[in-house]
Amino acid sequence: MFENVEVPQGMNKEVLEHLMYPHNYGKLDDANATGVAVDEQSGEYVILYLMLDGETITDVRFATNGCQDTVVVGSMFTDMIKERDAAYAQKAIEKVYEKLGSTITDKQRICADMVFTSLVAALKNYENLQNGKTEEAHILKMKESCETEESHE
Repeated sequence: MFENVEVPQGMNKEVLEHLMYPHNYGKLDDANATGVAVDEQSGEYVILYLMLDGETITDVRFATNGCQDTVVVGSMFTDMIKERDAAYAQKAIEKVYEKLGSTITDKQRICADMVFTSLVAALKNYENLQNGKTEEAHILKMKESCETEESHE
């Protein structure tokens, strides 16, 4: 699709595709696990919806009010973990960082971490529900904010 497009140095063509045409964006109405990662300082969040069949992620969607970096990572990550097991999903985090390339900034890393934290929260939600607890979603607060010094320059 982007054969004739000059990709910025250090950026993967796949990243450009996910930026232009995000995949798996929106609510998954029949999700049986929902996780939320919240950056209280900036007000940004990522919601990850999973449909799990045992350990297999049969479907996944995400929503965010975050920046384009968050959308790109959410799109890439959800593509990678769909039809895979939860253990693979946790290992896929490093693969996403590799695809993002060598030019990733601290802000972009924190945006990516919000997506990955929403997975941890969704898996905890699933575990809680399986153990009889009642919660609509599991929410985790980010330790670092994407409101870094570089975002104010």
